[in-house]
Amino acid sequence: MSSPISQKHPKGLYVLFFAEMWERFSYYGMRAILLLFLLDKMRGGMSMGAAEGAAIYGIYTASVYLLTLPGGWLADNILGQKKAIWYGGIVIMIGHIILAIPAGSGIFFLGLTTVAVGTGLLKPNISSIVGELYPEGGARRDAAFSIFYMGINLGSFLGIAIVGYLGEKVSWHLGFGAAAIGMLLGLIVFRIGSARHLQGLGDVPPASISTPESVAQSSSNKKLGYGLVALLVLFLIVLQTTGTIDMTTAQGLAKGAGVIIVTISASYFLFILVAGGLTRVEQYRVLVLIILFLAIALFWAGYEQAGTSLQIFAERHTQRMIGGWEVPSSWFQNFQPTFVLLFAPVLASLWIYLSSRNLNPSIPVKFAAGLILLGLSFFVMVGASNIAVTGQLASPFFLTFTYFLHTIGELCVSPVGLSSYTKLAPKRYVSQLMGIWFVGASLGNLIAGIFAGGFDEENIMQMPALFNQVAIITTGFGLLLLVFWKPIKGWMGGIK
Repeated sequence: MSSPISQKHPKGLYVLFFAEMWERFSYYGMRAILLLFLLDKMRGGMSMGAAEGAAIYGIYTASVYLLTLPGGWLADNILGQKKAIWYGGIVIMIGHIILAIPAGSGIFFLGLTTVAVGTGLLKPNISSIVGELYPEGGARRDAAFSIFYMGINLGSFLGIAIVGYLGEKVSWHLGFGAAAIGMLLGLIVFRIGSARHLQGLGDVPPASISTPESVAQSSSNKKLGYGLVALLVLFLIVLQTTGTIDMTTAQGLAKGAGVIIVTISASYFLFILVAGGLTRVEQYRVLVLIILFLAIALFWAGYEQAGTSLQIFAERHTQRMIGGWEVPSSWFQNFQPTFVLLFAPVLASLWIYLSSRNLNPSIPVKFAAGLILLGLSFFVMVGASNIAVTGQLASPFFLTFTYFLHTIGELCVSPVGLSSYTKLAPKRYVSQLMGIWFVGASLGNLIAGIFAGGFDEENIMQMPALFNQVAIITTGFGLLLLVFWKPIKGWMGGIK
Protein backbone atom coordinates (compact mmCIF):
# COMPACT_ATOMS: atom_id res chain seq x y z
CA MET A 1 0.00 0.00 0.00
CA SER A 2 1.44 3.40 -0.98
CA SER A 3 1.87 6.22 1.51
CA PRO A 4 -0.12 9.47 1.17
CA ILE A 5 3.00 11.35 0.05
CA SER A 6 3.71 8.84 -2.73
CA GLN A 7 0.08 8.85 -3.96
CA LYS A 8 -0.73 10.85 -7.06
CA HIS A 9 -1.76 14.41 -6.31
CA PRO A 10 -3.82 16.76 -8.51
CA LYS A 11 -1.75 18.81 -10.94
CA GLY A 12 -3.18 21.93 -9.33
CA LEU A 13 -0.99 21.24 -6.29
CA TYR A 14 2.15 21.60 -8.40
CA VAL A 15 0.84 24.80 -9.99
CA LEU A 16 0.47 26.24 -6.48
CA PHE A 17 3.82 24.69 -5.43
CA PHE A 18 5.78 26.55 -8.12
CA ALA A 19 3.76 29.78 -7.84
CA GLU A 20 4.45 29.90 -4.08
CA MET A 21 8.07 28.84 -4.61
CA TRP A 22 8.74 31.86 -6.85
CA GLU A 23 6.81 34.22 -4.55
CA ARG A 24 8.93 33.04 -1.59
CA PHE A 25 12.02 33.43 -3.83
CA SER A 26 11.17 37.11 -4.21
CA TYR A 27 10.19 37.66 -0.56
CA TYR A 28 13.08 35.90 1.19
CA GLY A 29 15.59 37.04 -1.43
CA MET A 30 14.70 40.68 -0.90
CA ARG A 31 14.48 40.20 2.87
CA ALA A 32 17.99 38.71 2.94
CA ILE A 33 19.57 41.95 1.68
CA LEU A 34 17.08 44.48 3.08
CA LEU A 35 18.86 45.29 6.36
CA LEU A 36 22.28 45.19 4.69
CA PHE A 37 21.05 47.76 2.16
CA LEU A 38 19.59 49.98 4.88
CA LEU A 39 22.88 49.94 6.84
CA ASP A 40 25.29 50.17 3.88
CA LYS A 41 27.37 53.35 3.69
CA MET A 42 29.81 52.38 0.92
CA ARG A 43 27.89 50.96 -2.07
CA GLY A 44 24.86 53.20 -2.47
CA GLY A 45 22.83 51.95 0.51
CA MET A 46 20.70 54.04 2.85
CA SER A 47 23.52 54.72 5.39
CA MET A 48 21.26 54.22 8.41
CA GLY A 49 22.26 53.37 11.96
CA ALA A 50 21.46 49.91 13.32
CA ALA A 51 18.52 51.13 15.44
CA GLU A 52 16.76 52.93 12.58
CA GLY A 53 17.48 50.26 9.94
CA ALA A 54 16.41 47.37 12.16
CA ALA A 55 13.22 49.22 13.17
CA ILE A 56 12.28 49.73 9.50
CA TYR A 57 13.05 46.07 8.81
CA GLY A 58 10.80 45.08 11.74
CA ILE A 59 7.95 47.34 10.62
CA TYR A 60 8.14 45.88 7.09
CA THR A 61 8.15 42.20 8.10
CA ALA A 62 5.45 42.81 10.73
CA SER A 63 3.29 44.60 8.13
CA VAL A 64 3.48 41.62 5.78
CA TYR A 65 1.80 39.40 8.39
CA LEU A 66 -0.68 42.06 9.53
CA LEU A 67 -1.81 42.71 5.95
CA THR A 68 -2.79 39.04 5.54
CA LEU A 69 -5.91 39.94 7.58
CA PRO A 70 -7.40 42.43 5.06
CA GLY A 71 -5.96 40.27 2.25
CA GLY A 72 -7.95 37.26 3.45
CA TRP A 73 -11.07 39.38 3.95
CA LEU A 74 -10.89 40.80 0.40
CA ALA A 75 -10.58 37.29 -1.04
CA ASP A 76 -13.43 35.88 1.07
CA ASN A 77 -15.83 38.73 0.37
CA ILE A 78 -14.96 40.38 -2.95
CA LEU A 79 -12.22 38.94 -5.17
CA GLY A 80 -12.04 35.22 -4.52
CA GLN A 81 -8.72 33.51 -3.80
CA LYS A 82 -7.49 33.15 -7.40
CA LYS A 83 -7.91 36.83 -8.27
CA ALA A 84 -6.38 37.83 -4.93
CA ILE A 85 -3.30 35.71 -5.72
CA TRP A 86 -3.04 37.11 -9.25
CA TYR A 87 -3.41 40.77 -8.29
CA GLY A 88 -1.25 40.29 -5.20
CA GLY A 89 1.55 38.83 -7.33
CA ILE A 90 1.36 41.75 -9.78
CA VAL A 91 1.55 44.25 -6.90
CA ILE A 92 4.56 42.40 -5.42
CA MET A 93 6.35 42.44 -8.78
CA ILE A 94 5.68 46.19 -9.20
CA GLY A 95 7.04 46.77 -5.69
CA HIS A 96 10.29 44.94 -6.47
CA ILE A 97 10.64 46.88 -9.74
CA ILE A 98 10.30 50.13 -7.76
CA LEU A 99 12.97 48.89 -5.33
CA ALA A 100 15.25 48.17 -8.29
CA ILE A 101 15.22 51.86 -9.24
CA PRO A 102 18.29 53.63 -7.75
CA ALA A 103 16.36 56.66 -6.51
CA GLY A 104 15.82 58.43 -3.19
CA SER A 105 14.37 57.16 0.08
CA GLY A 106 10.82 58.14 -0.89
CA ILE A 107 10.83 55.81 -3.90
CA PHE A 108 12.43 53.05 -1.83
CA PHE A 109 9.78 53.21 0.91
CA LEU A 110 7.04 53.27 -1.74
CA GLY A 111 8.46 50.03 -3.16
CA LEU A 112 8.69 48.45 0.29
CA THR A 113 5.07 49.36 1.06
CA THR A 114 3.92 48.01 -2.31
CA VAL A 115 5.63 44.64 -1.71
CA ALA A 116 4.05 44.39 1.75
CA VAL A 117 0.55 45.12 0.39
CA GLY A 118 0.91 42.55 -2.41
CA THR A 119 2.26 39.88 -0.06
CA GLY A 120 -0.63 40.46 2.35
CA LEU A 121 -3.03 39.86 -0.54
CA LEU A 122 -1.31 36.76 -1.93
CA LYS A 123 0.07 34.91 1.10
CA PRO A 124 -3.10 33.81 2.99
CA ASN A 125 -5.02 32.83 -0.13
CA ILE A 126 -2.67 30.49 -1.95
CA SER A 127 -2.64 28.13 1.06
CA SER A 128 -6.44 28.08 1.20
CA ILE A 129 -6.66 26.78 -2.39
CA VAL A 130 -4.30 23.92 -1.47
CA GLY A 131 -6.91 22.92 1.11
CA GLU A 132 -9.72 23.19 -1.47
CA LEU A 133 -7.96 20.59 -3.64
CA TYR A 134 -8.58 18.00 -0.88
CA PRO A 135 -12.19 18.38 0.38
CA GLU A 136 -11.95 14.88 1.87
CA GLY A 137 -9.18 16.01 4.26
CA GLY A 138 -7.19 13.24 5.92
CA ALA A 139 -3.58 12.13 5.52
CA ARG A 140 -3.49 12.91 1.78
CA ARG A 141 -4.31 16.56 2.51
CA ASP A 142 -1.59 16.66 5.19
CA ALA A 143 0.87 15.20 2.69
CA ALA A 144 -0.09 17.88 0.16
CA PHE A 145 0.70 20.62 2.66
CA SER A 146 4.04 18.94 3.36
CA ILE A 147 4.87 19.09 -0.36
CA PHE A 148 3.67 22.71 -0.50
CA TYR A 149 5.82 23.57 2.54
CA MET A 150 8.85 22.17 0.72
CA GLY A 151 8.12 24.57 -2.14
CA ILE A 152 8.18 27.47 0.32
CA ASN A 153 11.59 26.46 1.62
CA LEU A 154 13.02 25.69 -1.82
CA GLY A 155 12.00 29.18 -2.97
CA SER A 156 13.51 30.66 0.16
CA PHE A 157 16.81 28.84 -0.43
CA LEU A 158 17.06 29.93 -4.07
CA GLY A 159 16.05 33.52 -3.30
CA ILE A 160 18.61 33.99 -0.54
CA ALA A 161 21.35 32.37 -2.66
CA ILE A 162 20.72 34.32 -5.89
CA VAL A 163 19.36 37.66 -4.66
CA GLY A 164 21.82 37.66 -1.75
CA TYR A 165 24.79 37.12 -4.08
CA LEU A 166 23.66 39.72 -6.64
CA GLY A 167 22.85 42.30 -3.96
CA GLU A 168 26.07 41.91 -1.96
CA LYS A 169 28.54 41.21 -4.76
CA VAL A 170 27.16 43.14 -7.75
CA SER A 171 24.48 45.75 -6.97
CA TRP A 172 21.75 46.14 -4.35
CA HIS A 173 19.26 47.23 -6.97
CA LEU A 174 20.12 44.32 -9.27
CA GLY A 175 19.27 42.05 -6.34
CA PHE A 176 15.88 43.75 -5.91
CA GLY A 177 15.35 43.40 -9.67
CA ALA A 178 16.08 39.65 -9.50
CA ALA A 179 13.31 39.38 -6.89
CA ALA A 180 10.92 41.00 -9.40
CA ILE A 181 11.90 38.41 -12.04
CA GLY A 182 11.19 35.63 -9.54
CA MET A 183 7.69 36.97 -8.95
CA LEU A 184 7.13 37.30 -12.70
CA LEU A 185 7.95 33.59 -13.12
CA GLY A 186 5.49 32.79 -10.34
CA LEU A 187 2.77 34.80 -12.09
CA ILE A 188 3.39 33.01 -15.41
CA VAL A 189 3.18 29.60 -13.73
CA PHE A 190 -0.02 30.57 -11.91
CA ARG A 191 -1.71 32.14 -14.94
CA ILE A 192 -1.08 29.18 -17.25
CA GLY A 193 -1.63 26.47 -14.67
CA SER A 194 -4.73 27.86 -12.94
CA ALA A 195 -6.69 28.05 -16.19
CA ARG A 196 -6.15 24.30 -16.72
CA HIS A 197 -5.87 22.78 -13.27
CA LEU A 198 -7.64 25.07 -10.78
CA GLN A 199 -11.03 25.50 -12.45
CA GLY A 200 -13.85 25.97 -9.96
CA LEU A 201 -11.45 26.65 -7.08
CA GLY A 202 -10.83 29.98 -5.36
CA ASP A 203 -13.57 31.78 -7.31
CA VAL A 204 -15.56 34.82 -6.21
CA PRO A 205 -17.70 33.75 -3.24
CA PRO A 206 -21.51 33.90 -3.56
CA ALA A 207 -23.16 36.93 -2.03
CA SER A 208 -24.23 36.26 1.54
CA ILE A 209 -27.94 36.49 2.38
CA SER A 210 -28.72 39.27 4.84
CA THR A 211 -31.01 38.52 7.78
CA PRO A 212 -32.17 40.88 10.54
CA GLU A 213 -29.86 39.00 12.95
CA SER A 214 -26.82 39.24 10.65
CA VAL A 215 -27.46 42.96 10.00
CA ALA A 216 -27.73 43.63 13.75
CA GLN A 217 -24.55 41.63 14.43
CA SER A 218 -22.69 43.48 11.66
CA SER A 219 -23.79 46.84 13.08
CA SER A 220 -22.70 45.80 16.58
CA ASN A 221 -19.29 44.65 15.28
CA LYS A 222 -18.79 47.94 13.41
CA LYS A 223 -19.58 50.00 16.52
CA LEU A 224 -17.17 47.88 18.57
CA GLY A 225 -14.48 48.26 15.89
CA TYR A 226 -14.90 52.05 15.67
CA GLY A 227 -14.78 52.31 19.47
CA LEU A 228 -11.57 50.26 19.63
CA VAL A 229 -9.92 52.36 16.90
CA ALA A 230 -10.87 55.58 18.74
CA LEU A 231 -9.41 54.26 22.01
CA LEU A 232 -6.21 53.19 20.22
CA VAL A 233 -5.76 56.60 18.61
CA LEU A 234 -6.33 58.30 21.98
CA PHE A 235 -3.86 55.92 23.66
CA LEU A 236 -1.18 56.61 21.04
CA ILE A 237 -1.71 60.37 21.36
CA VAL A 238 -1.19 60.11 25.13
CA LEU A 239 2.01 58.05 24.63
CA GLN A 240 3.32 60.59 22.11
CA THR A 241 2.48 63.71 24.13
CA THR A 242 3.91 62.28 27.36
CA GLY A 243 7.14 61.38 25.58
CA THR A 244 6.75 57.64 26.26
CA ILE A 245 7.32 56.97 22.57
CA ASP A 246 8.37 59.27 19.73
CA MET A 247 6.55 58.28 16.55
CA THR A 248 8.51 60.77 14.44
CA THR A 249 11.35 58.19 14.35
CA ALA A 250 11.47 54.67 12.89
CA GLN A 251 12.07 53.20 16.35
CA GLY A 252 9.13 55.13 17.76
CA LEU A 253 6.88 53.98 14.90
CA ALA A 254 7.90 50.38 15.55
CA LYS A 255 7.08 50.73 19.25
CA GLY A 256 3.76 52.39 18.38
CA ALA A 257 2.94 49.49 16.04
CA GLY A 258 3.77 47.10 18.89
CA VAL A 259 1.35 48.93 21.19
CA ILE A 260 -1.37 48.66 18.53
CA ILE A 261 -0.81 44.93 17.96
CA VAL A 262 -0.76 44.08 21.68
CA THR A 263 -3.84 46.21 22.41
CA ILE A 264 -5.89 44.75 19.55
CA SER A 265 -4.92 41.17 20.41
CA ALA A 266 -5.63 41.60 24.14
CA SER A 267 -8.96 43.33 23.41
CA TYR A 268 -10.03 40.61 21.00
CA PHE A 269 -9.20 37.76 23.38
CA LEU A 270 -10.97 39.57 26.23
CA PHE A 271 -14.02 40.19 24.04
CA ILE A 272 -14.54 36.57 22.99
CA LEU A 273 -13.88 35.34 26.55
CA VAL A 274 -16.41 37.70 28.12
CA ALA A 275 -18.95 38.41 25.38
CA GLY A 276 -18.34 35.67 22.81
CA GLY A 277 -21.06 33.33 24.05
CA LEU A 278 -18.55 30.55 24.79
CA THR A 279 -19.16 27.47 26.88
CA ARG A 280 -16.92 26.80 29.88
CA VAL A 281 -14.86 24.28 27.87
CA GLU A 282 -14.45 26.75 24.99
CA GLN A 283 -13.31 29.48 27.41
CA TYR A 284 -10.56 27.24 28.78
CA ARG A 285 -9.48 26.39 25.22
CA VAL A 286 -9.26 30.11 24.39
CA LEU A 287 -7.03 30.53 27.45
CA VAL A 288 -4.75 27.90 25.92
CA LEU A 289 -4.77 29.85 22.65
CA ILE A 290 -3.70 32.98 24.54
CA ILE A 291 -0.75 31.08 26.04
CA LEU A 292 0.20 29.75 22.58
CA PHE A 293 -0.14 33.28 21.14
CA LEU A 294 2.39 34.59 23.67
CA ALA A 295 4.67 31.62 23.00
CA ILE A 296 4.59 32.02 19.20
CA ALA A 297 5.20 35.79 19.39
CA LEU A 298 8.19 35.13 21.64
CA PHE A 299 9.43 32.34 19.38
CA TRP A 300 9.29 34.44 16.20
CA ALA A 301 10.94 37.35 18.02
CA GLY A 302 13.98 35.09 18.46
CA TYR A 303 13.73 33.13 15.21
CA GLU A 304 13.46 36.25 13.05
CA GLN A 305 16.78 37.52 14.40
CA ALA A 306 18.04 35.69 11.29
CA GLY A 307 17.38 38.82 9.24
CA THR A 308 18.40 41.32 11.94
CA SER A 309 20.93 40.77 14.76
CA LEU A 310 22.26 37.48 13.36
CA GLN A 311 22.60 39.06 9.91
CA ILE A 312 24.60 41.91 11.45
CA PHE A 313 26.76 39.34 13.30
CA ALA A 314 27.35 37.39 10.09
CA GLU A 315 28.34 40.57 8.23
CA ARG A 316 30.65 42.13 10.82
CA HIS A 317 31.89 39.45 13.20
CA THR A 318 32.01 36.08 11.37
CA GLN A 319 34.89 34.49 9.47
CA ARG A 320 33.57 34.19 5.89
CA MET A 321 36.70 33.62 3.80
CA ILE A 322 37.04 30.40 1.78
CA GLY A 323 40.48 30.61 0.18
CA GLY A 324 40.49 34.03 -1.46
CA TRP A 325 36.69 34.33 -1.79
CA GLU A 326 34.40 35.94 0.79
CA VAL A 327 31.05 34.19 1.31
CA PRO A 328 28.09 36.66 1.15
CA SER A 329 26.89 37.20 4.71
CA SER A 330 23.22 36.81 3.67
CA TRP A 331 23.92 33.18 2.70
CA PHE A 332 24.01 32.23 6.38
CA GLN A 333 20.23 32.77 6.40
CA ASN A 334 20.01 29.83 4.02
CA PHE A 335 20.75 27.38 6.82
CA GLN A 336 17.12 27.73 7.94
CA PRO A 337 15.38 26.51 4.75
CA THR A 338 18.13 23.93 4.16
CA PHE A 339 17.68 22.41 7.61
CA VAL A 340 13.88 22.49 7.20
CA LEU A 341 14.14 20.50 3.95
CA LEU A 342 16.49 18.01 5.64
CA PHE A 343 14.77 17.57 8.99
CA ALA A 344 11.03 18.15 8.39
CA PRO A 345 10.52 14.53 7.22
CA VAL A 346 12.57 13.29 10.19
CA LEU A 347 10.45 15.18 12.75
CA ALA A 348 7.20 14.19 11.01
CA SER A 349 8.26 10.51 11.13
CA LEU A 350 9.26 10.89 14.79
CA TRP A 351 5.82 12.23 15.79
CA ILE A 352 4.11 9.36 13.92
CA TYR A 353 6.42 6.80 15.58
CA LEU A 354 5.80 8.22 19.07
CA SER A 355 2.06 8.48 18.42
CA SER A 356 1.89 4.78 17.46
CA ARG A 357 3.31 3.99 20.90
CA ASN A 358 1.10 6.52 22.68
CA LEU A 359 4.19 8.63 23.52
CA ASN A 360 3.57 11.65 21.28
CA PRO A 361 4.30 14.82 23.33
CA SER A 362 1.33 17.11 24.00
CA ILE A 363 1.02 20.53 22.34
CA PRO A 364 2.39 22.53 25.33
CA VAL A 365 5.37 20.15 25.61
CA LYS A 366 6.23 20.62 21.91
CA PHE A 367 5.97 24.40 22.31
CA ALA A 368 8.19 24.20 25.39
CA ALA A 369 10.77 22.17 23.44
CA GLY A 370 10.75 24.71 20.59
CA LEU A 371 11.29 27.67 22.93
CA ILE A 372 14.02 25.89 24.93
CA LEU A 373 15.88 24.97 21.73
CA LEU A 374 15.59 28.60 20.59
CA GLY A 375 16.94 29.75 23.95
CA LEU A 376 19.87 27.34 23.76
CA SER A 377 20.74 28.70 20.31
CA PHE A 378 21.19 32.17 21.79
CA PHE A 379 23.41 30.80 24.54
CA VAL A 380 25.56 29.59 21.59
CA MET A 381 25.56 33.17 20.28
CA VAL A 382 26.64 34.46 23.70
CA GLY A 383 29.80 32.37 23.24
CA ALA A 384 30.25 33.67 19.69
CA SER A 385 29.83 37.30 20.75
CA ASN A 386 32.32 36.89 23.59
CA ILE A 387 34.88 36.08 20.88
CA ALA A 388 33.73 39.03 18.73
CA VAL A 389 34.17 41.60 21.49
CA THR A 390 37.88 40.70 21.64
CA GLY A 391 38.21 41.90 18.03
CA GLN A 392 38.47 38.40 16.52
CA LEU A 393 36.14 36.93 13.94
CA ALA A 394 33.95 34.07 15.24
CA SER A 395 33.89 30.69 13.52
CA PRO A 396 30.98 30.20 11.06
CA PHE A 397 30.07 27.04 12.99
CA PHE A 398 28.53 29.21 15.73
CA LEU A 399 25.88 30.54 13.32
CA THR A 400 25.50 27.12 11.67
CA PHE A 401 24.69 25.43 14.99
CA THR A 402 22.44 28.34 16.02
CA TYR A 403 20.36 27.96 12.85
CA PHE A 404 20.21 24.19 13.34
CA LEU A 405 18.68 24.66 16.80
CA HIS A 406 16.34 27.34 15.39
CA THR A 407 15.06 24.95 12.73
CA ILE A 408 14.43 21.99 15.05
CA GLY A 409 12.63 24.44 17.35
CA GLU A 410 10.54 25.75 14.45
CA LEU A 411 9.52 22.21 13.46
CA CYS A 412 8.33 21.66 17.05
CA VAL A 413 6.31 24.89 17.09
CA SER A 414 5.13 26.19 13.72
CA PRO A 415 3.19 23.26 12.17
CA VAL A 416 1.93 22.20 15.62
CA GLY A 417 0.72 25.74 16.36
CA LEU A 418 -1.20 26.07 13.10
CA SER A 419 -2.91 22.74 13.72
CA SER A 420 -3.62 23.64 17.37
CA TYR A 421 -5.42 26.87 16.51
CA THR A 422 -7.75 25.07 14.07
CA LYS A 423 -8.50 22.38 16.68
CA LEU A 424 -8.91 24.55 19.78
CA ALA A 425 -10.72 27.56 18.32
CA PRO A 426 -14.51 27.65 18.79
CA LYS A 427 -16.11 26.80 15.44
CA ARG A 428 -17.59 30.25 14.84
CA TYR A 429 -14.25 31.96 15.53
CA VAL A 430 -11.85 29.70 13.60
CA SER A 431 -11.06 32.14 10.77
CA GLN A 432 -10.68 35.11 13.12
CA LEU A 433 -8.39 33.22 15.48
CA MET A 434 -6.26 32.01 12.56
CA GLY A 435 -5.83 35.69 11.74
CA ILE A 436 -4.75 36.30 15.34
CA TRP A 437 -2.14 33.54 14.90
CA PHE A 438 -0.57 35.58 12.09
CA VAL A 439 -0.82 38.69 14.28
CA GLY A 440 1.38 36.80 16.78
CA ALA A 441 3.94 36.26 14.01
CA SER A 442 3.68 39.96 13.15
CA LEU A 443 4.39 40.95 16.76
CA GLY A 444 7.40 38.61 16.86
CA ASN A 445 8.85 40.14 13.68
CA LEU A 446 8.38 43.62 15.09
CA ILE A 447 10.14 42.73 18.36
CA ALA A 448 13.00 41.20 16.34
CA GLY A 449 13.52 44.51 14.54
CA ILE A 450 13.34 46.63 17.70
CA PHE A 451 15.75 44.31 19.55
CA ALA A 452 18.34 44.38 16.76
CA GLY A 453 18.58 48.16 17.15
CA GLY A 454 20.99 47.51 20.04
CA PHE A 455 23.57 45.99 17.66
CA ASP A 456 25.24 49.25 16.80
CA GLU A 457 28.91 49.31 15.78
CA GLU A 458 29.58 51.61 18.72
CA ASN A 459 27.76 49.25 21.08
CA ILE A 460 29.74 46.07 20.44
CA MET A 461 30.61 45.36 24.09
CA GLN A 462 26.90 44.87 24.90
CA MET A 463 26.44 42.06 22.35
CA PRO A 464 26.88 39.14 24.81
CA ALA A 465 24.38 40.73 27.23
CA LEU A 466 21.82 41.27 24.43
CA PHE A 467 22.03 37.67 23.22
CA ASN A 468 21.95 36.45 26.81
CA GLN A 469 18.74 38.41 27.38
CA VAL A 470 16.97 36.58 24.52
CA ALA A 471 18.37 33.24 25.69
CA ILE A 472 17.09 33.65 29.26
CA ILE A 473 13.62 34.94 28.33
CA THR A 474 12.87 32.25 25.72
CA THR A 475 14.33 29.40 27.75
CA GLY A 476 12.50 30.62 30.85
CA PHE A 477 9.11 30.72 29.09
CA GLY A 478 9.78 27.27 27.64
CA LEU A 479 10.59 25.85 31.08
CA LEU A 480 7.43 27.49 32.46
CA LEU A 481 5.35 25.69 29.81
CA LEU A 482 7.13 22.45 30.66
CA VAL A 483 6.32 22.82 34.37
CA PHE A 484 2.62 23.56 33.77
CA TRP A 485 1.99 21.33 30.73
CA LYS A 486 -0.46 19.05 32.56
CA PRO A 487 -2.95 21.75 33.64
CA ILE A 488 -2.65 23.42 30.22
CA LYS A 489 -3.38 20.08 28.56
CA GLY A 490 -6.36 19.69 30.90
CA TRP A 491 -7.74 23.06 29.70
CA MET A 492 -7.70 21.70 26.12
CA GLY A 493 -10.72 19.56 26.93
CA GLY A 494 -9.53 16.27 25.47
CA ILE A 495 -8.09 17.71 22.25
CA LYS A 496 -4.65 16.29 21.39
